[in-house]
Amino acid sequence: MPQIVILPHPTFCPDGAVIDAPVGKTLCDAMLDSDVDIEHACEKSCACTTCHVVIREGFDTLDDPTDKEEDLLDMAWGLEANSRLSCQVVLGDDDLVVEIPKYTINHASENH
Repeated sequence: MPQIVILPHPTFCPDGAVIDAPVGKTLCDAMLDSDVDIEHACEKSCACTTCHVVIREGFDTLDDPTDKEEDLLDMAWGLEANSRLSCQVVLGDDDLVVEIPKYTINHASENH
């Protein structure tokens, strides 16, 4: 069972969190099941970028993103080389360290 370290985020996880999640579950579901209320406006259907995360450790252990995920990531606020949509990350045996970006495209557009 992989251990997922969620770095502190002022809204979704102020103190950070450590989650033990089953292999085969998506990162988004693992966070939601552990009371890390990450946004998921498209209900986890890979149609938006609100569940965007940055994988700080363990990125290379994940399956490659699909073309659809990569196309959506191009629109994500704060995109980095190790960005993923948490609804598309299927957990394997390896531990991860995850950062939730400060803003989502929804948050940024609502505040302008």
